[in-house]
Amino acid sequence: MVEFIDLKGEYEGIKDEVDSKVKKVLSSGSYILGEEVKEFEKEFSEYLTVKNGVGVSSGTDALILSLAALGVKENDEVITVSNTAFPTVAAIFSLKAKPVFVDVGNDYNIDVSKIEEKISEKTKVILPVHLYGNSCDMDKIMKIAKDNNLKVVEDCCQAHGAEYKNKKVGSFGDLGCFSFYPTKNLGCYGDGGFVSTNDDELNEKVRMLREYGQKEKNKFVMKGYNARLDELQAGILRVKLNHLSEWNEKRRKNSKIYNENLKNVELPIENGKSVYHLYVVRSKERDNLMEKLKGKDINTLIHYPIPIHLQEVFKDKEKLEKTEQFSKEILSLPMHAFLDEEEILGVCKEI
Repeated sequence: MVEFIDLKGEYEGIKDEVDSKVKKVLSSGSYILGEEVKEFEKEFSEYLTVKNGVGVSSGTDALILSLAALGVKENDEVITVSNTAFPTVAAIFSLKAKPVFVDVGNDYNIDVSKIEEKISEKTKVILPVHLYGNSCDMDKIMKIAKDNNLKVVEDCCQAHGAEYKNKKVGSFGDLGCFSFYPTKNLGCYGDGGFVSTNDDELNEKVRMLREYGQKEKNKFVMKGYNARLDELQAGILRVKLNHLSEWNEKRRKNSKIYNENLKNVELPIENGKSVYHLYVVRSKERDNLMEKLKGKDINTLIHYPIPIHLQEVFKDKEKLEKTEQFSKEILSLPMHAFLDEEEILGVCKEI
């Protein structure tokens, strides 16, 4: 059996470190917004080379708090993509704002040449998604935002450590959002998230928003949320952060083996330095291929089979040509840091 992801194997490799950290946190008697969260915020911010970072309860909440900190409100428009996980849009919905979809390019990320035609007087934010661990074209996105007086929130929930022109994603926009869902390149053992920013004022707003809008104890200055990262998950993330670069490099090596040995499928296009959260190929025989691989005990998935703009929640179905085409062809192959070369070559042979 070739597993799509191996969380158990990951844990076994760092078991002693994780177990020791869990025991330390439990013995401390401090479980909410203590030293582990404080230190993780410092360490992950340094890893991203950003000035500030705020630990929050999930990637979805990271997006919600970021949009709220920028003042996004009912009927405002946020430009993003339909080829993404639904939480990207759920965050926009939570503020009663409107997602405005732009088609994607051959790299599955937002087609920057089509952004400006979607900008209106209601547009407040551009929300690019660094999908599958691969960076968007951030130079062009930041220029478009500057030229049109818009803010940028990066969805980095699949791109921990990914780089664009030797600079890590999450350090370009006004705010960057990360998820620590267990399957992520940097994942905890529950839910967790992070907001990165170089703006001190936005950092302060996000910190207040994650704890009810509280500026200091018992003094509430805005309508906020309960969206805190807990001590236990922060401690586990601190352990895993020490291994992230090594694990990402192993994913990149695995992707190279795939690239050199796969035939008859469209290979992923890399911008900058992808961390291959997912390794996604395309085939016009996708469904048949998926079924054949299943019969050979090779687990694959589809990210994502139904584009968001075609979901039932949207009454008006617009046309996004490449997004719709790719959703019928994309297939995610097994990808994690604990795959061995023999397993990858076996997958390539079957394809």
